[in-house]
Amino acid sequence: MMYFGIALPFLMLMTYATIKGSGSQLKGVNGMERRQHQIQHGHCTYTFLLPELDNCQPSVRSRMPNSLQRDAPPASDNTQSDKRLQQLEHIMENNTLWLHKLENYIEENVKTEISEIKRNAVQNQTAAMTSILTQKTEQTCNLTYVENQVLNQTSRLETQLLENSLSTNNLEKQLLVQVQEISKLNSKNSFLEKKILEMEGKHEKELQVIKEEKLQMHEMMVSQSDIIAELDKQLKASMFNNTVLQMQQVSLERTVQELISLVSQCNEISVTPKGEPVTFKDCAEVYKSGHITSAVYTLNYPNSTETVKAFCDMETNGGAWTVIQHRKDGTVDFRKTWREYKTGFGNPANEYWLGNEFIHQITTSNSYIMRVQLQDWEGNSAFAQYSHFHLGSEKQNYRLHISGYSGTAGRMSSFSPSGTEFSTVDADNDKCSGGCKCAQMATGGWWFDACGPSNLNGIYYPGGTNTVKYNGIKWHYWKGPSHGVKTTTMMIRPTDF
Repeated sequence: MMYFGIALPFLMLMTYATIKGSGSQLKGVNGMERRQHQIQHGHCTYTFLLPELDNCQPSVRSRMPNSLQRDAPPASDNTQSDKRLQQLEHIMENNTLWLHKLENYIEENVKTEISEIKRNAVQNQTAAMTSILTQKTEQTCNLTYVENQVLNQTSRLETQLLENSLSTNNLEKQLLVQVQEISKLNSKNSFLEKKILEMEGKHEKELQVIKEEKLQMHEMMVSQSDIIAELDKQLKASMFNNTVLQMQQVSLERTVQELISLVSQCNEISVTPKGEPVTFKDCAEVYKSGHITSAVYTLNYPNSTETVKAFCDMETNGGAWTVIQHRKDGTVDFRKTWREYKTGFGNPANEYWLGNEFIHQITTSNSYIMRVQLQDWEGNSAFAQYSHFHLGSEKQNYRLHISGYSGTAGRMSSFSPSGTEFSTVDADNDKCSGGCKCAQMATGGWWFDACGPSNLNGIYYPGGTNTVKYNGIKWHYWKGPSHGVKTTTMMIRPTDF
């Protein structure tokens, strides 16, 4: 298109110069209208201005049908007209040639431009296709990245699903284990319910026995009341027997006089004063001093002049045992207070408790072993021996420290574990949950923990009944809680004896 824009004015200029050099009369026609010639080529239209002759108006008679004759000059001068006509024809032929050349040139330029347009279009399309391909490549890369991300996420999800399935399997196994445990607990609960029902039945029987004993006691009280009334009658009758009493009084006066005379005679005899009684720390010292007979001896508190009476067993397993507790017939009630268990109570020659304070002081001044002797109503005996035993202070509630069990009184120790504190009816130091008080339910003072499998200070039930007595004397791991115990002895001895 650029070449065509330059060539077209150039052709127009050449055409105008040719017409000017021909000597035609074109100079005076500037004001007249020029005829326009148009050429249509495809979508393009080309307009040309061709030269026209001035003062060539033909006469009416000389008008010819063709265009050349119509444009011819007047016939006044035929020779000059022929020349002009020839010149015009020559000009027309030149113009026609120029038009043909122009048309060919336009066609060539148009073809070139069309080819360039096509080439540009192809290049544009190629660039567009390249851009599209680039975009598609980028989209493909993006899709590949997204696919990789999706695959990664899928693999992660699969891994998480596997982990979740594994955790679900583990949870199912745990649930199965829990279900089995629950079933076991249910079976244990049913067993315990049966035991509770049996115990309730036994307790009902015991209550019935107690009611019967109460009735018997009531009958005995009635009979004792009758006996007292009878004795009252006899006393009243004896009051009337003054004469007999007076005779007895006289005989007593004589006897008194005889005793006075004997005393006066005895005063004349010289009597050597006795020395102070010998005291010992424990029965081991008594044994070492030569006293090898089992009896009651006086023992001293460590680093004190205060004394206490204690029974020394000089026969069992080598002797020298200091007895701290003894039960054999139920003559002493062991339902005592904290203070009584601290200082001791009972008769050392029969049933008694030596006292927590004395036991604490001697067991903390030296290393001691303990031995528990048991005997049932059938005459069977057993023992439980511990290689270490001592009690804490009163501030520590006489805390139990015991270990090294051996013996025949059960496959394991029936004592509460070390660290258990002492409890009485007025001092609850057990570990029983729910507000229960073992010393009140089981009676007696003991190291109860959570009521525990033993209590040698419980109520003494005679007769060896097989009925379960929760508040009676018990040593569970010997022959069970329902086995009756007739005698119990707790005794200690130095480890190095």
